[in-house]
Amino acid sequence: MVNLGLSRVDDAVAAKHPGLGEYAACQSNAFMKGVLTFVAGTSGTFGLQILIQRKFPYPMQWSVLAAVVAGSVASYGVTRAETQKCSNLWLFLETGQLPRDRDTGQSR
Repeated sequence: MVNLGLSRVDDAVAAKHPGLGEYAACQSNAFMKGVLTFVAGTSGTFGLQILIQRKFPYPMQWSVLAAVVAGSVASYGVTRAETQKCSNLWLFLETGQLPRDRDTGQSR
């Protein structure tokens, strides 16, 4: 039986899609990279703002918001890129071809 998050997938579905476990592991890895990027991006941006504030004093009220927004944007970018890789992996596991391979040789 394959676990997807907290739920389990039936054996019949898992047998029909043998790459499901790899895809689930890839997605989990993508989401963890996104969370770690959020933490690193937020703390890095906030630390940089602290250093800048020492040289150019300004109110701290917007620093936290700006740091969270920067961390969120970085996290979104990383998660989106990693999820696209997982999507390509899923297509490869199901069809044996990458998305680029399916488009070659076709004239429009």
